[in-house]
Amino acid sequence: MSTKEVDEQMINVQNKNSSYFVEWIPNNVKSSVCDIPPRGLSMASTFIGNSTSIQEMFRRVSEQFTAMFRRKAFLHWYTGEGMDEMEFTEAESNMNDLVSEYQQYQDATADEDGEY
Repeated sequence: MSTKEVDEQMINVQNKNSSYFVEWIPNNVKSSVCDIPPRGLSMASTFIGNSTSIQEMFRRVSEQFTAMFRRKAFLHWYTGEGMDEMEFTEAESNMNDLVSEYQQYQDATADEDGEY
């Protein structure tokens, strides 16, 4: 498949789904082409996406981490190797901040949808 064909298809996808893209992220679709397919295949494709829905996975991981950290489950393995409990607390805080940031973007997008 040529680069031109890939670009045309990506433009079609973007035009067809333009209502799902926020206007404050310009050039929100990127593509790259590698002419060498994996062994045994004539063609391959990979999709990488970024969506605010990933926050649900981060939230689940955070809840599971918090439950285990409160019980100090497996903590001795890490502190025995030189980590400090504060590093875990900081990581938990970073994860919660990340979830909040994704929620903020999701809410901003939802607010924009309501304006129409």
